[in-house]
Amino acid sequence: MHKLDRYDLKILQTLAEDGRITKSSLAEAINLSVTPAWERVRKLEMAGLITGYQAQIDWGAVFKRQQVLVEITLARHTAQDMRRFEQRMAAAPQVAFCYATGGGVDYLAMIQSPDIDHYQRFVDQLLLEDLGIERYFTYIVTKTIKTSGALPAELAPST
Repeated sequence: MHKLDRYDLKILQTLAEDGRITKSSLAEAINLSVTPAWERVRKLEMAGLITGYQAQIDWGAVFKRQQVLVEITLARHTAQDMRRFEQRMAAAPQVAFCYATGGGVDYLAMIQSPDIDHYQRFVDQLLLEDLGIERYFTYIVTKTIKTSGALPAELAPST
């Protein structure tokens, strides 16, 4: 495991907030010169702590869509059943995210579709594929309150 110091944590926090920040602005934000700051970024990338850079797109502004949260419980909990389900979810373009969870349900997924009818047809297809889904609960997203990849304030390094 890569040992992180306050500079590394500040780099991660800064990049999570603004992945397009310039090298010089990043160096200034973490109080280092450009070369050492950028060398740290490269080390964090090589260690697999920074896995990529992406734009956060408001797809709702681009395309009409419905977001649906789904709780999914599998009938069986064998490694093969879980792997088959997870591979299917990972391959589905409608799935914005899917998390395996502990507790009352096995998975929580965000499905994005043009409308509820398309969502239901997607779920019906999953059920026909015999992925071992025992039950699912659907929650329609009515409003987005917050989305962020930023480091929570309580984990932020003190400066």
